[in-house]
Amino acid sequence: MAPYNESVSASDSESPFVLSRAEHPVSRNNIDINAIKVLYRLHHGGYKSYMVGGAVRDLMLGRRPKDFDVSTSARPQQVRRLFRNSRIIGRRFRLAHIYFRDGIVEVSTFRRDPDPESQRGGQSELLITDDNVFGSPEEDAYRRDFTINALFYDISDYSVIDWVGGVEDLRSRQIRAIGDAAVRFQEDPVRMLRACELAGRLDFEIEQSAQAAIRAHGHEVEKAAPARLTEEICDLLRSGSSDSILEWMMRLGLLEVFLPEAYLVLSAGEHGAGEFESIPSIIDEMVGEDVELSDAVAFGAILLPSVLLRRRDVEAVNQRPIHRTALRELTGEVLEPFVTRFALSRVRTDQLHNAIWAFQRFAERWKSVADRIRFAGHPGFDDALSLLEIMVRATGEGGANLDLWREIQAKRPEKPARPRVRKPRPRRRRRRRR
Repeated sequence: MAPYNESVSASDSESPFVLSRAEHPVSRNNIDINAIKVLYRLHHGGYKSYMVGGAVRDLMLGRRPKDFDVSTSARPQQVRRLFRNSRIIGRRFRLAHIYFRDGIVEVSTFRRDPDPESQRGGQSELLITDDNVFGSPEEDAYRRDFTINALFYDISDYSVIDWVGGVEDLRSRQIRAIGDAAVRFQEDPVRMLRACELAGRLDFEIEQSAQAAIRAHGHEVEKAAPARLTEEICDLLRSGSSDSILEWMMRLGLLEVFLPEAYLVLSAGEHGAGEFESIPSIIDEMVGEDVELSDAVAFGAILLPSVLLRRRDVEAVNQRPIHRTALRELTGEVLEPFVTRFALSRVRTDQLHNAIWAFQRFAERWKSVADRIRFAGHPGFDDALSLLEIMVRATGEGGANLDLWREIQAKRPEKPARPRVRKPRPRRRRRRRR
């Protein structure tokens, strides 16, 4: 990687390593205009303000960031007073969301470790449950997860500030935890998932001590809040690099805990599921083709092999096709652990059930084209058709069936739009004069 001035090297002193504007590739032209506005208003308001985290990392690598986060010395209430278009959110981690017509900029206050004693390690419980202890920019950098995510872009002089050796790790393409990796991962087990996500997405290596810590503490992922795990799996499956990410999780023993359904797909030789092991790479292909994958399709692609294998086993024992009612029950049993682990909403759960149920009906014998067209109106049909495409690509079989159902989809009558009914305004009561 050559965007840096190689004559500059990180210092071992307590002062940060600073790259001047001429020594790094980050340009304001590549920063979201709303983030620029936020940075300048905070700066002119007398507060320190930096663009932080993944945005700086990606711009240093010549990549387009997904989000542009800001960190500041202003407290959440001060940010709220400075921006009328803002709202304070969060309990564990209080921050401000600043709303613009075309997006949101997230603004956090500099934090420090809530319990400095935890850095010694050896405690039975290191999980952070409260992260609202404010601190300095340096303290904020040291409490972040990985060195490459702890770079700060200073809007006052356009420099990049590095307290933790992140620039050097970017150069060597390494994922390194800040401080003791085992402590960091116990403080927040989701960091182990993010290490694999970064390694898979950026094609980086995870540093050896971090790998050892993940192998030792991977089971603690179960302690993370289901909402955060759901966010991680959604990001993972839509990253375009899910195959590499899942491989890293598999290699470090994390996949069996986080997503045993994907472990079944990828450990094909042991479980007889070899026909499905290319599914993650197929998902990545479709993401690269700008195909929009609903949650039901993304989750269903990973869960479907488990359903099909369970159905195959039941039918082999009974020596006859499974009855439709029993199939529904079987599908529900297979999906239940996933639904519980990620605490999926009723809507998401129903969509997932409908998609997998409809998929399995594609192989049935149909009496007429009219019956097929009626079935195309099933709420899970479109998602099921996407799943069928994934399976055809993965197995190389069933292409004719896919073409047939696409023709049926094209013949499906459009649903009439519901007429908009205006509710009558309540009549205003006139006040009586006294």
